[in-house]
Amino acid sequence: MSRGTTLAFIAIPLLALSLAYYVQSSSSPLGPAPHLGTGLQLSLALSSLIGYAQAAVQAPFRFKTVEQPAQAAIDTNEYEYAPEPRPRFSRKIIAVGDIHGDIGNAERILQMAGVVDENNDWSGKVDVFVQTGDIIDRGDDTIELFNWMEDLREQALAVNGIVMSLLGNHEYMNAIGDWRYVLESEKKTFEPRESRLQAVTTGWLADAWAENYTTAARLPLHGLLGPPNTDYPVPDGSAFARANAGPLSHAAFSFVHGGLAPTYPNLQPFPSAINNLGSSLLHRLRERKPQPQPHPPSSYPGLPAGTTREEARLYGGDGPLWYRGWADEDEKKVCRTVDEVLEKTGTRRMVMGHTPQFDGITARCDGKVLIIDTGISHAYGGPLSALSIEYTLEPVKGGGWKEQEIVKALYATNDDELLAVSTRDLEDLW
Repeated sequence: MSRGTTLAFIAIPLLALSLAYYVQSSSSPLGPAPHLGTGLQLSLALSSLIGYAQAAVQAPFRFKTVEQPAQAAIDTNEYEYAPEPRPRFSRKIIAVGDIHGDIGNAERILQMAGVVDENNDWSGKVDVFVQTGDIIDRGDDTIELFNWMEDLREQALAVNGIVMSLLGNHEYMNAIGDWRYVLESEKKTFEPRESRLQAVTTGWLADAWAENYTTAARLPLHGLLGPPNTDYPVPDGSAFARANAGPLSHAAFSFVHGGLAPTYPNLQPFPSAINNLGSSLLHRLRERKPQPQPHPPSSYPGLPAGTTREEARLYGGDGPLWYRGWADEDEKKVCRTVDEVLEKTGTRRMVMGHTPQFDGITARCDGKVLIIDTGISHAYGGPLSALSIEYTLEPVKGGGWKEQEIVKALYATNDDELLAVSTRDLEDLW
């Protein structure tokens, strides 16, 4: 008897038995379940036998898999890229500087940069959006802007996007009680008007700042290095220690409002050393009883009693909230010290706002220093801009990887400007 005839002789009765069991179990009000006792076990055994029989019958007719030579997914210049299982990785980041109470211009910029759609909801076209502080002051739209940021945070999270929010010196000023740049028209947007003091000290705004905002940020370009704000140096025993010590080490950007001064003593571990100080200072400000009346018209309240020297330094002239050296000092001078700061913070480039650049986003030191405050609020009238960072990691045919960063300035009314391009060849990722 031929092989096919023999297997068919075995399989047909088994198929009939299986069908009979299916009819019996389906007619039961409880369905095919353990109430049938050994019937379920029998069915599983029969199913296994049937599967074996089918496999044996079909075996002579199966196609033999022939391994094909890998074809390049992309062929650019001298690089040939490999297909799966080494997938291409990409990450798109958009960063925006000081908004200062102008929701209209903020909406125009985020639409232009692809962060939000025409309804000002998260578009899903970028992976990470970073705002470097000073949303408050000089304009009337404080409530709308901060509520919008929280909405975008939730919308982004729902589709694996990330919104990273930093505190600027003006957020801290409001929490301290320094209201010199608060417009009278903005105070009237709070109902009752007196509720503004509560909002920025112990209320809903203070809560948002404590929960969702940091003073500094470190954004790894690749997930192997850890999630946003993974510390550098990476703690011993961390799951990300190996990658951060390998060829991808320092493949990250830092973001602060003012700048990371070479003289600032609390750069490591970055960013938690800075963020822990920021959290403790904000906590002291919240705990003041009673909360001081704002200046003006009252006298300047200053930092709260008990503020440590390190907390005061955080808010000082060379602290990350106020420092302007990277923007104001001679470029040759600052470029001599930039690598030292990048090395300490585990980053390749530093991004900051705070010091308006009315000619557009400024890149210094071969793009290692990026100053993105262009005075976008109507209070200044500067160019509407956003920073774009496109990162890719491509597998190369035959082994190795090609890593690339493309940094651009995007403008609402001017042509985009290429600020920096960096390409690296890596033999491995570890």
